[in-house]
Amino acid sequence: MLLTPVSSGSIPLQEESSTATDADVVKITPARIGQWNVPQNTRDDADNPLPSPISITCYEQPSAQAALFQLVLNCDFIPIKSILISINRPTTPIRESPPQPLSASTSSSLLSDSHHLIPSYVFDASLRVSLHIFTLIQMPESREDSVYLAKLAEQAERYEEMVENMKRVASSDQELTVEERNLLSVAYKNVIGARRASWRIVSSIEQKEESKGNEAQVSMIKGYREKIESELAKICEDILDVLDKHLIPSAASGESKVFYHKMMGDYHRYLAEFATGDKRKDSADKSLEAYKAASDVAVTELPPTHPIRLGLALNFSVFYYEILNSPDRACHLAKQAFDDAIAELDTLSEESYKDSTLIMQLLRDNLTLWTSDMQDSVDKAADAKDEAEPAAEE
Repeated sequence: MLLTPVSSGSIPLQEESSTATDADVVKITPARIGQWNVPQNTRDDADNPLPSPISITCYEQPSAQAALFQLVLNCDFIPIKSILISINRPTTPIRESPPQPLSASTSSSLLSDSHHLIPSYVFDASLRVSLHIFTLIQMPESREDSVYLAKLAEQAERYEEMVENMKRVASSDQELTVEERNLLSVAYKNVIGARRASWRIVSSIEQKEESKGNEAQVSMIKGYREKIESELAKICEDILDVLDKHLIPSAASGESKVFYHKMMGDYHRYLAEFATGDKRKDSADKSLEAYKAASDVAVTELPPTHPIRLGLALNFSVFYYEILNSPDRACHLAKQAFDDAIAELDTLSEESYKDSTLIMQLLRDNLTLWTSDMQDSVDKAADAKDEAEPAAEE
């Protein structure tokens, strides 16, 4: 049997031949599939959704399996369906290797673009029955659906799912709207922010245990810290890949270019926060390069009071202070950005006033903190830096 997708997204079953005619299309009926247990009151409408899970017994023949998937894909009762599928196997001895369950790749090829299939297989040789457990998730069919689900995930504080939805939008190689751009930033900022905070806490505990000479505890803490670092690296590499392959190449406006290069600088900086040796230097170099690229565009295309330009100055100055250990450069950059914005404060638009003044306040807070440290002795400054809160950033 051949599976040939059609434009409607349905998957007709055809007899294997060089050409297909209308007579070759197999009508999908329960008799061709097997048996399944569905309550009598089930109807194809939203008011009476199909319960989950559904138990299905399917004949082993490929045509029956394919017909079953066709049936499942045509069920639009609910977004998520958990289905237990029992594939009947022959009771006669098998001379060669037994027929394999429908593979994940084959399963995925049966699905239209709007669906996602996650299979797991259990094989019981004594019963000669293979159980297929599937979770069929109806994925967003449009860009608007992905954005809506991202907003929903944000409200539910399910930021990993917010990331997945916005990553799908960002990978379309199209210019993002301001709203989409901000949703993408918020999604990744939340998933990375929680782990950065965890890393700081665990690292602080590790230092305290080291000072006490508790080697057993230090060993456990180190393993836990490395687990967090692995998660941090994965998140950073994920968004950096999206930025490099999709967002920066498709950025048309100066505002978008500054936004994305700034994001690239931020996430390379996050990698540099916990990396050591050559890896730290590499991340720091890439962060500096991205921040400079953003700054070059910002000074020519964005006014000094623009929130994105101010946010870039804030984070770039934090990079100088925390990653390059250059408080002089950090203070100079932050003060320059603050003074330039103050000089043109009367040109600030009403819609961006709140965002711009908030970032200006953060710039001033960092300047106060850093200049205070610089005025102390070297030893006191080092101690203060160990105990101080991290510098404010966007």
